[in-house]
Amino acid sequence: MDDRPGLFPAGSNTMEQTTAGALPQTLSPTASERQWAALAHLSALVLALMTSWIAGAAGVLAAAVIYLVKRDDSAFASEHAREAINFNLSMFLYACAAMAIGVVLIGATVLTLGIGLLVTAPAGLLLLLAIGAIAVMWLVCSIIATIKAWNGEHYRYPLTLRLFR
Repeated sequence: MDDRPGLFPAGSNTMEQTTAGALPQTLSPTASERQWAALAHLSALVLALMTSWIAGAAGVLAAAVIYLVKRDDSAFASEHAREAINFNLSMFLYACAAMAIGVVLIGATVLTLGIGLLVTAPAGLLLLLAIGAIAVMWLVCSIIATIKAWNGEHYRYPLTLRLFR
């Protein structure tokens, strides 16, 4: 122990001198908090799947209900619900953008009396691949987030617009 005066109050232990030589543990979320956090991700996933992933606004609604219920009770559950809201809202916006691009591609094909098909067909295939990649990412990330929340870990979705703080 350091004998310099004023560094620590008399009789206090430094972090290195805690019982059993371990560093102090941070508080982990309770089982109930972990369940609510996992439910935020899982309910958003299930409700969005039931209404089709393009109508992912239902996923936002499910996570928002859990956020409203737990925002004052559990910082852990509300953080996960906020993350689920932002992710599902982002996926909904990406789906809307993909639909708009699809409409433009169809319009270009029709306006050029089919000649534009030489350009729009490959672009349409790329758009379908992008939509498929977004759908797979949405499904996999939602499952990973549910598992992380169940285990009491924090999780940040990739490619998420943080619109709701």
